[in-house]
Amino acid sequence: MAATDRMNPGAVLRAPVSRRTWAELLYALVSMPLAVLGFAYALVILVLSAGLAVTAAGFPLLAAGLGGAGRIAGFQRRLAGRLLGEQVEPPVRRVAAAELLGRMQTRLGDPAGWRALGYLGLKLPIALTYLYVVGVTWGWGLVALTYPLQHATGLNRSTAPDGRSGLHIQGYVLDSWPRQLMVSAAGVALLLLAPWAVRLATIPDRVLMRWLLGRRGLAERVRDLEETRAHAVDDAAATLRRIERDLHDGAQVRLIALTMQLTMVRDAITDDGARALVTTAQATAREAIVELRELVRGIHPPALDHGLETALTTLAARSGVPVEPRIELRTRPTAAIESIAYFCAAELLANVAKHSGATRAWLSLTQSDGRLFLRVRDDGSGGAAPGRGSGLPGLLDRVRTVDGRLDIASPSGGPTVVTVELPSHA
Repeated sequence: MAATDRMNPGAVLRAPVSRRTWAELLYALVSMPLAVLGFAYALVILVLSAGLAVTAAGFPLLAAGLGGAGRIAGFQRRLAGRLLGEQVEPPVRRVAAAELLGRMQTRLGDPAGWRALGYLGLKLPIALTYLYVVGVTWGWGLVALTYPLQHATGLNRSTAPDGRSGLHIQGYVLDSWPRQLMVSAAGVALLLLAPWAVRLATIPDRVLMRWLLGRRGLAERVRDLEETRAHAVDDAAATLRRIERDLHDGAQVRLIALTMQLTMVRDAITDDGARALVTTAQATAREAIVELRELVRGIHPPALDHGLETALTTLAARSGVPVEPRIELRTRPTAAIESIAYFCAAELLANVAKHSGATRAWLSLTQSDGRLFLRVRDDGSGGAAPGRGSGLPGLLDRVRTVDGRLDIASPSGGPTVVTVELPSHA
């Protein structure tokens, strides 16, 4: 509640029956079993992983345990959002590689998983605090409030040596009606205090949740933007691939069918003027097919369907200058990265054939630490630089979309070496 509500007697009287109070009480009660299970889970994962660290099962078990800790902590974060109104934005997860070893390395190196495991370990003392506060305020408040009824029915009573019967507190017997009402008044005070006490007890949990289960400053934001950009690049690549299929299987097929039909029409008519018109239409349709094929090839080269290695080898074989390819790929890049690498190689080899005066070129593609290194070298005259009609500015714009780099070394007299550095995954 706001600070003005705390000084409002009406708000104080309504607090024990408010929806927020009951939601916070439910969260405090549910937290105890969840904290016990979470603490036991974290302890078992750490103990088993440490015990099996000398075997092949230790690290995979720890990686799986960190993933499970993230899911359990995520459930507790959503529960806090539902019952406490504590909206904690989840941390950004690192993108895992496709292979099993890559996924394990990603989870072991993801700080969000370790923070989630730490939260499960630290939640137990907080839950014990919840239980103690609820017992002292709500529990004893209800007991004290109903004490007159308990006394009348013989509950919570004991007999003193002088024969007086009632609740004993340090030798003081609460047996008379005024004394019983005094206990009830104390119970009312505890129940009015209970919502505020439980709310205060949730503060450590809220702080711990924001610190361990939420996003952590600029680094998390940068990673989030990188993930968003990667999804956008992949979606754009998938969209272009779909357009390429639609053009190839739809418009191109119809144009070919139209060309065949025009051929049949030309053979069926005898009027020379009409035949000339049909022949012109047929030539126009064929030109449209050629342009459409070039467009489709520019969107997604068919050679990429068989992988980047095959596509670059085919590209080198078709070059106007003899090219010696050397392709070393351990894992296949994403479709967007494959497309960028292919078009970069195609543009660079075209530059070699058009501008360098080279008699030979070398094309290499290597992979290291999650990065691709595409290098084209020739024995030409050198002097290559962006802005001289070489298409290099377009390459620079293309690689920048995925945080790539373009390095040009082309002294006068040659040789020219252009290196394109790209991430394996956009």
